Amino acid sequence: MAQQYDVVIIGGGFCGLSAAIYTTRSQLKTLVLERAVMGGQIINTDAIENYPGVSKQITGVDLITETESQATKFGAEYGFGEVTKVALEGGPPFKLWTDDEEYHAKAVIIATGGEHKKLGVPGEDEFGAKGVSYCATCDGNFFTNMDVTVVGGGDSAVQEGLYLTRMCKSVTVVHRRDALRASKIQQERAFANPKMKFVWDSVVERIGGNGQVESVSLRNLKTGQKSEMPTQGVFVYIGFTPLTEVFKPEIELDAGGHVKVDIMMQTNVPGVFAAGDCRWKSTKQLANSAGDGVTAAIAAYEFITTGAVAGHK
Repeated sequence: MAQQYDVVIIGGGFCGLSAAIYTTRSQLKTLVLERAVMGGQIINTDAIENYPGVSKQITGVDLITETESQATKFGAEYGFGEVTKVALEGGPPFKLWTDDEEYHAKAVIIATGGEHKKLGVPGEDEFGAKGVSYCATCDGNFFTNMDVTVVGGGDSAVQEGLYLTRMCKSVTVVHRRDALRASKIQQERAFANPKMKFVWDSVVERIGGNGQVESVSLRNLKTGQKSEMPTQGVFVYIGFTPLTEVFKPEIELDAGGHVKVDIMMQTNVPGVFAAGDCRWKSTKQLANSAGDGVTAAIAAYEFITTGAVAGHK
């Protein structure tokens, strides 16, 4: 028999838990459904110092522990399992299935996040949060006056590289091609920035160090020549994959697989919302995830109680 809820939140990261605090305080029976471990990617962060109102550094694990405790206090329930099938059109009730359970809900919040594409080289996992990062805005300040490396050649790589030049001594962009893929205006800004350097036609084969990142091993794809380049940080921008495949074709996605939403986090299916890194145009910042989750929760409450969401187009 299907389990019945007012709201099912798919994803137990910071965004999903933030949403759960608001839905449960609104007296909505809420399930947070997580495929792996509560907290998502933020639990791998050793130091958070840019979350408003938290002046002292806090670890990702500590922040998630507090947030989950807060949601639990108000009545949030938790389930574990990957959603393998959905039936959303024509709802509510919206229907979700994992391998073991079936869930019905009056509203659904998709907060599945996504995964940064990794280089898949030795040292990448070893130096996670010890010099390897996937977010310059999150971690750039830790590399003030240091020499860092950015891997990638698209808009994200160049934009984040330019951001890093504000605090870093130098930023070297390593790209597997002989030209950037970023937009022309971003290229012009990068080439005009005296702190930015470029290594073309090359890939990172290894990240080395002793406790912290100290170097990258490079290989030129045209000549085969190998070299060792000193660096104190490696920022990887070779792609981001939203975890949204299961929602096709019912939920409208952009070309990159991000869920299309309006200002109230409403998808093309009334009563189904998406928030956080899985939605289009997300800044992928912690504060943004909380705000998205809160907005989606408020919109879900409006939908359940009135059948419509104010501000939805």
